[in-house]
Amino acid sequence: MNKTRYVPKLANMHKVCEHNYARLLSLLPDCDTESLEYHFTVNASLSYQMKIIDSSRYTSTVEMSQRCMEGPDFLKPVVVVRLYHDAQMAEVLSSQHIAALKPSYEYPNNKMYQRNEKELVNLFLGEWLVFCLKHSDQLQSTSV
Repeated sequence: MNKTRYVPKLANMHKVCEHNYARLLSLLPDCDTESLEYHFTVNASLSYQMKIIDSSRYTSTVEMSQRCMEGPDFLKPVVVVRLYHDAQMAEVLSSQHIAALKPSYEYPNNKMYQRNEKELVNLFLGEWLVFCLKHSDQLQSTSV
């Protein structure tokens, strides 16, 4: 059994976070406006919601969720993302109700998180945002 500790590659994580920031800005041009929601529908049973829950001079916090008509709630992704405007990076703060993701986890662990759980969640966000950008023509914004 390999007991070596996982050490995240910071350069890779920065690259993913920078790409996610650019993608989010493409989807949310008013990401510095608090209490704003964006909705778009892919088809009759799949839609997405992005809600700006906090905004300040240097950061914005966005909750992104999938709204499906069918299926259990645990299969509907929800992530909270912090955008750092000065660094031009976006980082997942929580995912699927896992708050405060650590940079790495010992494996195995009680919750069965992957060693690089934080990196994987940020990569998932990137894939999700690419999908959303492909369907961004249906994007609508509303004030809360």
